[in-house]
Amino acid sequence: MRPEDRKAALAASRERKTAAGIYLLHCAPSGQRWVGRATDLASIENRLRFTLRHRSHSHRGLQAAWDAHGPEAFLLEELERLEEESLAYLRDRILKQRLDHWRGKLGVEAI
Repeated sequence: MRPEDRKAALAASRERKTAAGIYLLHCAPSGQRWVGRATDLASIENRLRFTLRHRSHSHRGLQAAWDAHGPEAFLLEELERLEEESLAYLRDRILKQRLDHWRGKLGVEAI
C-alpha cells in the first residue's frame, strides 16, 4: 500500500461515525440468548467471534454454548441503536439503562 493510500485510509477511519446500541446474540440449536451493549455496533460481532474463537470470552455460559455448537449456530441481531451522544459518559449511562431494559423485557442474561 502506498503511503498516500495509507494516510487516506487512516483519515477515513478516524472520521467514521460509530453507532452505539444494544444487541441480541442467539444460539439457534440451544435456544439460548444473551443481550449486550456496544459502543460500536458495526464491530461488536467480529469482537465477540474473535474472543469466542480464541476461547477467551469472560461469559462461561456463552463460551460453553459456542464450544458445543460452533460459530455457525450464532446469530447477532441489533435491538436498538442510540442517537449519537457527544459525551462518552452520557452514552455509557444510557447504554447501561437500555441494557437493563432489554434484559428484563427478554428475560435473558447480559454479556
